[in-house]
Amino acid sequence: MAIEAPATRPANPRFSSGPCAKIPTFKLDMLSDAALGRSHRAAVGKDKLKAAIEETRDLLGVPADYKIGIVPASDTGAVEMALWSMLGERPATMIAWESFGAGWVTDVVKQLKIEAEVKTADYGQIVDFADVDFNTDVVFTWNGTTSGVRVPNGDKIPADRAGLTICDATSAAFAQDLPWDKLDVTTFSWQKVMGGEAAHGMLILSPRAVERLESYTPAWPLPKIFRMTKGGKLNEGIFRGETINTPSMLAVEDYLVALAWGREVGGLKGLMGRADANAKTIWDFCEARDWIANLAEDDATRSNTSVCLKFTDARIKDGAAFAKAVAKRLEKEGVALDVGAYRDAPAGLRIWCGATVEQSDVAAMLPWLEYAFEAEIAAQSEAA
Repeated sequence: MAIEAPATRPANPRFSSGPCAKIPTFKLDMLSDAALGRSHRAAVGKDKLKAAIEETRDLLGVPADYKIGIVPASDTGAVEMALWSMLGERPATMIAWESFGAGWVTDVVKQLKIEAEVKTADYGQIVDFADVDFNTDVVFTWNGTTSGVRVPNGDKIPADRAGLTICDATSAAFAQDLPWDKLDVTTFSWQKVMGGEAAHGMLILSPRAVERLESYTPAWPLPKIFRMTKGGKLNEGIFRGETINTPSMLAVEDYLVALAWGREVGGLKGLMGRADANAKTIWDFCEARDWIANLAEDDATRSNTSVCLKFTDARIKDGAAFAKAVAKRLEKEGVALDVGAYRDAPAGLRIWCGATVEQSDVAAMLPWLEYAFEAEIAAQSEAA
């Protein structure tokens, strides 16, 4: 008996975890005011870059005494700037429960060769922050983009910590409640929850982080794109939009458009609510079925952006091949693009549920997921 395909398709099948879906209202003519062919150092360029910083501050609720800078090389560049510029003053603690966190471990332990304790957890789990020494500098991801596991809150980060907290929040910003008083360095990229274009990162520094930059000089040389001080003082220009290298003014305009949309849908609360609703649609779907489950083992740590799923049906013979076949079938049908698990993650699917994704599209995609699952089970049986 042929398996019947669903009648309804998502209006937008883009569920990639980065670059993520554009805002639902996006049209190219929204970028018509971009300062193209103009210097980013001209008044118009400076004004737009400064607006991107201050509107980010307003939408995220970043404290007035925190510094926000636009930096090169997306979230990766922002994290690298912090690691290379601030670490080494004291021992570090590296926390990793997925591939990007593991990448920062490599930087600190193998490249910078800093004395560090490494705490890890398997995919689907998270390190207990109660066991972390926050008198060291602590580096971690807030939301594990490749594992679908997030820090539930900042309650276990002490206010009187002696070390810095360096937080890669690229798939958390604009979708999860970040406790700014517990975060000294926070990074993200435009391409995630706001659906912006890639290549630009955001670096947010607390007064404690600024103090570290002005009181400590690393033993190693710093490339130009990592330097945040001049004459022992913070280079304030970076945090007014005077970028270290040339930014794309088209990408800046795109980010400004996304920020404006974020305000239109209810600001941070509205953006978080959209991500929550998208993720819950998938969670409810999984809870009603015995062949698929959330990769996150604790409900309190489930991500509302990078929702990672695993197939649990006993009939599946080769988990990796099966998951790839399901993702390929969904893409061939044009109903869910780029939903395969990250290459280093356990076999399964990863569905982006950030605020730029419409809940109606998530709901329309899920019957297709079930259809693809059943079709691949049938194909596996036929091949046996």
